[in-house]
Amino acid sequence: MNDVRRILTALAMAVFCHAAFVLAVGSMAFALATGLQHGQGTLTGLAAGAANTLLIAQFPLLHSFLLGKRGRPWLARLSPVGSGRALALSTYVFLGSLQLLLTFWAWSPSGIVWHVPHGFSGGLQYALFAAAWLFLVKALSDAGLAVQSGAAGWWALLWNRPVEYGPMPTTGLFAACRQPIYLGFALVLWTAPVWNVDWLALTAGWTVYCVLGPRLKEARWQTMFGEQFRSYRATVPYLVPRFRR
Repeated sequence: MNDVRRILTALAMAVFCHAAFVLAVGSMAFALATGLQHGQGTLTGLAAGAANTLLIAQFPLLHSFLLGKRGRPWLARLSPVGSGRALALSTYVFLGSLQLLLTFWAWSPSGIVWHVPHGFSGGLQYALFAAAWLFLVKALSDAGLAVQSGAAGWWALLWNRPVEYGPMPTTGLFAACRQPIYLGFALVLWTAPVWNVDWLALTAGWTVYCVLGPRLKEARWQTMFGEQFRSYRATVPYLVPRFRR
């Protein structure tokens, strides 16, 4: 790949990756804040339940598969020709963002709402929801925002150098628990202010992923960091934080 094509490919991926990431996060926040009642799916009854179940399942399944031994080569194949090694990370974030967009915009709403927050208590619910998002953003930042947002991939291609993944995160929220990103994701789901069957189904399904999914991540960390990860795992809890002075 010549320099001009490499630079244009990197910049194009930057635009697509981050635009999709921002849209996905915004769509998730809006959908959870409104009880998933603005999805564009038109199915009803059992068909809606089946379709929504598939939407719930596709995110954790594909998300985890692409990080496995069989899935990682697909990230290289799905990246622009000649840039798969550098852009695999950006491609992964881009595809994950598309999965979130698919979930929230293809969702078929039930139309049944159990609880809509009002008054002072409603304000507290929205404040708690915002706090959960801040926790998640903090966790992503502690893990390395360039990696979590996919920027490290296209940036490496732009400057024609290896991707910098950084060290194993052990500071910030990672000093309190080993999986603060998954914890933050679960908190965002459970603090959603509007309650209904749509919210409960999505939250239950993705909470299972938040509890079990990190096991695969820790297996990769074990391979990558060896004794450093074993020592870290021995002193830091898995998902429930332990704050120490």
